[in-house]
Amino acid sequence: MDKIWLEHYPEGVPAEVDTGQYTSLVHLFEESCRRYADQVAYVSLGKELTYAELDRQSRAFAGWLQSQGLGRGDAVALMMPNLLQYPVCLFGILRAGCVMVNCNPLYKPRELEYQLVDSQAKVVVIAENFASVLDQVKDRRYLKHIVVTAVGDMLGGLKRPLVNFVVRHIKKGVPAWKLPGHVQLDAAMQAGARHHFAQPELGHEDLAFLQYTGGTTGVAKSAMLSHGNLIANVCQAYAWIRPVVREGKECIVTALPLYHIFALTANCLVFMKLGARNILVTDARDIPGLIKLMRHAGMTAFTGVNTLFNALLNHPQFTSLDFSSLRLTLGGGMAVQRVVAERWKEVTGTPLVQAYGLTETSPAVTINPMDGHHIDGSIGLPLPSTDLSIRNDDGQEVAQGEAGEICVHGPQVTAGYWQRPEETALAFWPDGYLRTGDIGYIDEQGFVFLVDRKKDIILVSGFNVYPNEIEDVVATHPGVREVAAVGVPDERSGEAVKLFVIRKDPSLTAETLIAYCRQQLTGYKVPRHVEFREDLPRTNVGKIMRRNLR
Repeated sequence: MDKIWLEHYPEGVPAEVDTGQYTSLVHLFEESCRRYADQVAYVSLGKELTYAELDRQSRAFAGWLQSQGLGRGDAVALMMPNLLQYPVCLFGILRAGCVMVNCNPLYKPRELEYQLVDSQAKVVVIAENFASVLDQVKDRRYLKHIVVTAVGDMLGGLKRPLVNFVVRHIKKGVPAWKLPGHVQLDAAMQAGARHHFAQPELGHEDLAFLQYTGGTTGVAKSAMLSHGNLIANVCQAYAWIRPVVREGKECIVTALPLYHIFALTANCLVFMKLGARNILVTDARDIPGLIKLMRHAGMTAFTGVNTLFNALLNHPQFTSLDFSSLRLTLGGGMAVQRVVAERWKEVTGTPLVQAYGLTETSPAVTINPMDGHHIDGSIGLPLPSTDLSIRNDDGQEVAQGEAGEICVHGPQVTAGYWQRPEETALAFWPDGYLRTGDIGYIDEQGFVFLVDRKKDIILVSGFNVYPNEIEDVVATHPGVREVAAVGVPDERSGEAVKLFVIRKDPSLTAETLIAYCRQQLTGYKVPRHVEFREDLPRTNVGKIMRRNLR
């Protein structure tokens, strides 16, 4: 379709971005390390790491990988939370020419085994907290080396043994494990620092990440993200936020896990280009601890998902924070509910800017203007160099304003799934547009609206019911803290809407909530069932898992 959205771009944002300014992510990384050498790059558990130190330590790890015979195209898995070790290993892996495989630390042995075998990872770097999981993995056919690190290993001084003692013996956070022949990360880096490091020549076509994502079949598959894909998305996001950020002066609090594509690109890569100070949060589920960190961080930027924003806003200490330095709040990963965005703006004075993307697009596709001037409910305008097409099930573009599947074309879009040509073929139309599996529409100004996931649509008496719409309505009830809506079988209508609710008001009843919905929703959309719960199943970034509820 015509790029009608360009007419409503914020001032200074280009229609296209130049991705040729960087040959690879390594080029981008090394430039930031030179420009901001003496500035703090990362902070974790009170320990600061400058860009110069990050440069030196990541080079040492790259040297160790090369000394073990690894190089261009070899897969290296990383399984750890947000620690200083993460960016050191990440950039070391990329500098060696290897391919990064992010592993969720919450994986069970079966899930980890599948990913290690599927990616053909030759090395895994793992925090000792999760070493017992790797210990239970039977099939390690491609693994040549296991590298283990402890939470406090990069803190230095007395803090290192103290933190490791507390994690191991006070918190009991390290289950027993045995991995014969493993190497400690600090020993590997010491050896790597003595090894001659030979920088490989990398280009846009070289693989940078095998980033795993759940498929509609339930089998995890890996999006092949190249250096070119990630460079494009960094340049696109940078062009968008440039008017509101100051290079070398930003401080971002990273509560979302870096192994997730949202934080990986937005927090790690984009803010590295800006020379930002990046404060890593090891456990974002500890809301009081996160608020305590925010109180003294001097943060200028924060990213999150709806559930994280909601948890912060519902904590009594959050409103007492000083938000005078906060300039940018970005929400993604799942739909941000309107009531949550409004409360965030009311409490912090900063708009909660919603973006949209997916693993296959590195991830950003659309984003709202940073000045807060957007249309309520929109997921924004397509980023520079991005084409959007709204299509029906036959691949035909629907009329402007009509809902259909959001399809994307641009330099940030993956070439396909690792070793899965059939899945790749199903994911793309013949003209190269990626099928996102999300239903949405574009208004007359080019703003995009997300209706729901295609697979989450509830069919009530032949009518499409979108869970996001139901959840938005229910979330406005003062007695509701969190809600998820799913479809359940129904003899009369095929499916009916069921709510799973965490109450803010203990006296809230199902009858009261259904009556509230009846005032605001068409009859067939009104929930028939309500189940109250203390918690809801969530992904690693806090996204509510509707499929588990179904």
